[in-house]
Amino acid sequence: MKMIISLGKYLLGLMFIAFDLMHLSSAPDFAASVPIPPAIVWVYVTGICLTAGGLSMIIGLYDKLAGVLLAVLMLIFAFAVHLPAMSENPMEMGTLLRNVGLAGGCLIYASSAKDSRVIG
Repeated sequence: MKMIISLGKYLLGLMFIAFDLMHLSSAPDFAASVPIPPAIVWVYVTGICLTAGGLSMIIGLYDKLAGVLLAVLMLIFAFAVHLPAMSENPMEMGTLLRNVGLAGGCLIYASSAKDSRVIG
C-alpha cells in the first residue's frame, strides 16, 4: 500500500508537466482566455511554472515550496480565468472545480513534503 501511495507525487508532478506541454503546444488558444496582457507571454510563463513545479515534486527539491506555489497558481486560474468564463460557458464550472481540487491536492502534498528549506 505504501508503494502505491508513494506514486502520488509522480502522478501529480507528471500531470503538471503535461499541462505545460498543452500550454506550449496550444499557446494561442490558451492566450484567448487570459485576462492580462500580453496574454501569450503569460501562457508561456505559467507553462514554465507548471513544469518547474512538477519537476520539483518529482525530484523532491524545493517540493514544499512548489506545492504551495502550484496551489496558488491553480487558484489564480480558477478565479481569474475560469470563474469569469462561466458567464459565457457554464461548462467552465468543471474546470474551475478541477483547479480548486488540484490546489487542495498541492497543499496536501506540501504538508508532507520533505524539503522545508524555504517554507518550514
